[in-house]
Amino acid sequence: MLEISNLVKVYPGPVAALQGVSLEASRGMLGLLGPNGAGKTTLMRIVAGLLEPTSGAVFLNGEDVSVDPRRIRRQLGYLPQHFGFYPHLTGAAMLHFLLVLKGVKAPRGVKRLAAELLERVNLREAAKRKVGTWSGGMRQRLGIAQALAGNPRIVVVDEPTAGLDPEERMRFYRLLAELAEDRLVLLSTHIVEDISVLCPRVAVLTGGRIVADTTPGEARARLEGAIFEGAVEKDRMADLTDRFEITQAVLIEGRNRVRVHVPNGLPPDGFEPVAPSLEDAYLLLTRNRRSGNGATPEAAEHTGS
Repeated sequence: MLEISNLVKVYPGPVAALQGVSLEASRGMLGLLGPNGAGKTTLMRIVAGLLEPTSGAVFLNGEDVSVDPRRIRRQLGYLPQHFGFYPHLTGAAMLHFLLVLKGVKAPRGVKRLAAELLERVNLREAAKRKVGTWSGGMRQRLGIAQALAGNPRIVVVDEPTAGLDPEERMRFYRLLAELAEDRLVLLSTHIVEDISVLCPRVAVLTGGRIVADTTPGEARARLEGAIFEGAVEKDRMADLTDRFEITQAVLIEGRNRVRVHVPNGLPPDGFEPVAPSLEDAYLLLTRNRRSGNGATPEAAEHTGS
């Protein structure tokens, strides 16, 4: 059981990266969705016991993470956003080194454990190749392998699919879904697709605050009948932006294809009602929060990453 209680983190400046974040989760996949600079990495590092909050607390199975972070970390696996590897080492040697560094104990030996973990993340065939020759997705799976050492009850992954190609991303999705069957996986991301594919529950973080704690289905349902889509000529865009709340605008065959949020009133001429998407809901939540809050934690978030 993970309990996050009224977390506040203020960096010098001062900049409030977290402003009273509270969440509870037990098992399965919990998505933490927010734009870059929202405070996600700060939150993940506090949960992992790597950073102390200014106030508030994180409890793992009833124990305060900050009291004895080393002991708590034995129950927790963590894959940070930027995970460094030695490119000249083979996958097997790199993982063995990481497990020794973490102080992992294994009844049949650390080398055997490393081989078993590589098998679990489907890297057995690449174990003797140098990590520098691996794809980004393979390196991310190696990061998950080290996070799984000790069979942790909670696995924290921060922006795990950023930069992965579609095929590697799907492999990683399957791996995370499998892990969430018997433990809590806390997934931090700014990629809406990650949440749509994996997470039955999502907390939206922006400006250092949780602005929604819901399911993807509920988030879409709240916008039912209020999202409209149409083609817009370039010279109409400025007027449309002034009059309506645009959730998405993309170029298709040289023309703007625009989605607008119209909770009350009439949509623009030529626009038709469409099914709301999670991206519509996410953009509206984060945009409204940012427009109502002048302080943003971007600089501190990068400092704390």
